[in-house]
Amino acid sequence: MFKPSEPSRSRPRIAVAGATGRVGSALIAGLVSEPLELVALSRKPDAQRVPSGVSLAAVDFDVPSTLHDALRGADRLFLAHGTSPRQVANEIALIDAAVAAGVGQIVKLSTMGPPSRLHPMDWHMQIEAHLATTDIGYTVLRPSAFVDILARAGAQIAHDSWGGAAGDGAVNLIDTRDVADAARVALLDDAHPTAQRAYHLTGPRAVSMPEIAEEISKLLGRTVTYQQRSPKEQREKLLASGLNEFVADLLLGLDRLFCESALAETTSTIETLTGHAPRSVADWLSENISKFRK
Repeated sequence: MFKPSEPSRSRPRIAVAGATGRVGSALIAGLVSEPLELVALSRKPDAQRVPSGVSLAAVDFDVPSTLHDALRGADRLFLAHGTSPRQVANEIALIDAAVAAGVGQIVKLSTMGPPSRLHPMDWHMQIEAHLATTDIGYTVLRPSAFVDILARAGAQIAHDSWGGAAGDGAVNLIDTRDVADAARVALLDDAHPTAQRAYHLTGPRAVSMPEIAEEISKLLGRTVTYQQRSPKEQREKLLASGLNEFVADLLLGLDRLFCESALAETTSTIETLTGHAPRSVADWLSENISKFRK
């Protein structure tokens, strides 16, 4: 393991921003048994949401001193933030606070995809550009779309109303647990602490929504169909379901990338980093098929 920046402390300290998110919670679970000091950064600290032995530090992005206090003594930082209009400002604030606090390495959760004006791809591009101007070691993780986005279709599939504007395009969906495994490796890597690098993370192969519908059909024992819609039709459906315009446009942007097969890339990075093959869409569906039952 890496050496802590403070010689008087026997165990290195890792700060985790986004500890209760999909990747962050899996990362914490993978690190909690290591000889580390783990600190979960949260805007709403709740001890019940993190495992025993993990410290909590409250952060308020409107009060910069709380960021510095939370990162004081940290050796490394895992940086994740929920998609929101404040994402760029908040992540940059954490990066700057980490540099000021003497953090030696940042592992940032980003996203894979082409240069784009679509959110959140454009936001991650801005954050990565800022990170590149700092004199700090960092690893940028760029996963494809998360497979558990399919959980949103649970009720729709149960009521035979699943559909979207993804067409027959292919996307290489990735399991958030595999992303967390890659983050764990990066955070524990002591070989090149000052390196600045980026990894593209994907599942084992790209699939289309109609192919996913076929797999769900096999698991449920009934026919499930992905109803093809135009972007306009899908936006109207999303808004009618109660989603606000911000979320509807995010999901529609994903459909556009799926339709264009912009996230169909396949990499071997998960296996290279972690030593195990990435989990497949079929694996995830099999584990979560109850979400799609009537």
